[in-house]
Amino acid sequence: MSTNTTSTYSDFHLQFIAGEWQTGKDDSTNTNTNPYNGDTLVEIQQATKEQLNEAYDAATQAQEAWAKQTPAARAAVLYKVVNILDQRQEEIVDWLIKESGSTRIKAMVEFGATRAITLEAATFPNRVHGEIRPSNTPGKENFIYREPIGVVAVISPWNFPLHLTQRSIAPALALGNAVVLKPASDTPVTGGLLLAKVFEEAGLPKGLLNVVVGSGSEIGDAIVEHKAPSLVSFTGSTSVGKHIGELANGGEYIKQVALELGGNSPFVVLKDADIEQAVKAAAFGKFLHQGQICIAINRVIVEDEIYDDFVERFLAHVKTLNVGDPNKQDTAVGPIINEKQVKSLKEKIAKAQEEGAKMILSGEIDGQVVPPHIFTEVTREMDLSRNEVFGPLVGIIRAKDEDDALSIANDSMYGLSSAVFTADMQKGLRFARGIRAGMTHINDISVNDESNTPFGGEKNSGIGRFNGEWVLEEFTRTHWISMQNEPREYPF
Repeated sequence: MSTNTTSTYSDFHLQFIAGEWQTGKDDSTNTNTNPYNGDTLVEIQQATKEQLNEAYDAATQAQEAWAKQTPAARAAVLYKVVNILDQRQEEIVDWLIKESGSTRIKAMVEFGATRAITLEAATFPNRVHGEIRPSNTPGKENFIYREPIGVVAVISPWNFPLHLTQRSIAPALALGNAVVLKPASDTPVTGGLLLAKVFEEAGLPKGLLNVVVGSGSEIGDAIVEHKAPSLVSFTGSTSVGKHIGELANGGEYIKQVALELGGNSPFVVLKDADIEQAVKAAAFGKFLHQGQICIAINRVIVEDEIYDDFVERFLAHVKTLNVGDPNKQDTAVGPIINEKQVKSLKEKIAKAQEEGAKMILSGEIDGQVVPPHIFTEVTREMDLSRNEVFGPLVGIIRAKDEDDALSIANDSMYGLSSAVFTADMQKGLRFARGIRAGMTHINDISVNDESNTPFGGEKNSGIGRFNGEWVLEEFTRTHWISMQNEPREYPF
């Protein structure tokens, strides 16, 4: 890790629009607080719809010249961003801890993922290419070009704010597009303003990246409905994703969408699995970032023959996890992002007990710190199984056999990530291919994201894929151009 010899970034109370840092003009203020201790980090005067329009105008004007830059010129900016990330690693990790409630372990994971997707994106300008296809018309040639899609609207979430924002804006910019970004209200710094500082320092031309911090009532729909963006990239809940899809395709201007939405990841333990390894995986895949991850383990499904053994070992292991201050090196479970989410988790705990689940581990909720809660004798019909938890609560479901386990795993409206543990890799592959999800991991956790592999879901978990060559399709448009090299005979 490089030592940071530069001054730390400041002035996060300002908006980044048209390459300038300016004060928001809305009457409302975003008071950004530390979810662990409640300290105020920054107060941001929010942006108006007029400022959003200014951002889109700047992006539209800047994008054309940026698209004409050489691949090497665009790649150079991304490589410079990687260098700045390395230089400012401690500063960035500190912000992730204090703004998003990340434990230090999770913040380092997120930093690594952010760096990886930026490095991958730096290769995109030289990887995107067109094709020449033959024609059945004499004298004709067909050229298929891959061109920038134009302006991209990005709406990013609060749980992995740095990475899930950079996952969209780095590829978009690398491929010749411009971006208007609305970060989540809980994480405006790590979800946007901090990255704007990094790209500004890297020399990105003005207007190509705009970060507009505003209330949903003021700019939430407007960022989608505006005529400028050709693509809306959204990561968040399924309910909001459906609304964005309706706006993108039901308004005056139709847009493409890339939606990474909710999940209900099954973690299946078959009877021949290494139980001790499965226990450790289940604990990490469930409680990393307090379970506030779309691909976190949501349901643990265990074959009947080993169910009691797994539960006993899992309970013993989870009891050893440290809960509390996210800045401590050994903290496994830190704070929940806000009081609304804490209230939701309290309701889920009560609901699980009402429905007959047996709570074998709980703990006192201290402010926004919710300790792990484990429920057994959970059935597929219970709320704990049907809906995304997004917190440190987990239900363990008993499956009669392998077929029953697969049936339970697929019994969901979601299909984002999944995992299965077994000693037989061929059986694991067969089982994995039977799961209707965008991603399945054998003998590993559902929480996996690599910059060169396709990330995305099925069913109500979204549309489209991020990362690697798959995101090249999302952030470019296909343009067929034919050339008639000799006169063609027409029937009339």
